[in-house]
Amino acid sequence: MDKSNDALVLLSGGQDSTTCLFWAIDPLRKFNNVYALNIFYGQRHVAEIEAAKAVASMAGTDLFEIDASQIFQILGNSALLEINTDISKQHPSDKNLPASFVPGRNIMFLTIAAAWAFNHNVSNIITGVCQTDYSGYPDCRDNTIKSLQVTLSLGMGRDFSIHTPLMYLTKAESVWLAQDLGPESNCWEALGYSHTCYNNQIPPCGECPACKLRANGFSQAGFKDPLIERLQDEGVF
Repeated sequence: MDKSNDALVLLSGGQDSTTCLFWAIDPLRKFNNVYALNIFYGQRHVAEIEAAKAVASMAGTDLFEIDASQIFQILGNSALLEINTDISKQHPSDKNLPASFVPGRNIMFLTIAAAWAFNHNVSNIITGVCQTDYSGYPDCRDNTIKSLQVTLSLGMGRDFSIHTPLMYLTKAESVWLAQDLGPESNCWEALGYSHTCYNNQIPPCGECPACKLRANGFSQAGFKDPLIERLQDEGVF
């Protein structure tokens, strides 16, 4: 069976990857089949794993899970991998980067995704990286992704296309994109189950860089965050 027009979405369970999953399953994209891949890397905000399961279920998408935590123990040196480290400070190895930067994270994610895609004859890989609101992570930039697309295609002898639908969108614009997908896509409802908080808190802490970026995005877009709305409706806070 020719699966060359199938797509694999890197699904963390966060706002951006959730939006990308529903972007991918939208009929306008014309992918034959869409799959989701969740990678556990020892992150402090493990709640996003359960969020990924909920989101994939709402999208009707098969979710594949990979434990890459041992690899990231080698990469390490990130507040995102250390529960007791202040997430809001600068990175100990490079003061120009935030403490949450995980060296090689997106490079590793896309390499793992390409290996999975190769074995399943899938040519399209979708990731929610963004250069506009990229939190200072150099591996979220467009030139990194384009370079990696070439490298992975050459190194595996397969023409991969890495799609980055959020690359040049602000957080507010990504909220509008989710809205534009329409109520029939369930994207907005699924965002109510996504998880962003680096401190792994439910309700979200509202203080970590990820929470602030998300809150500002919904505020600037003029919408109430469906996650906050759901938790309030359920009486969580």
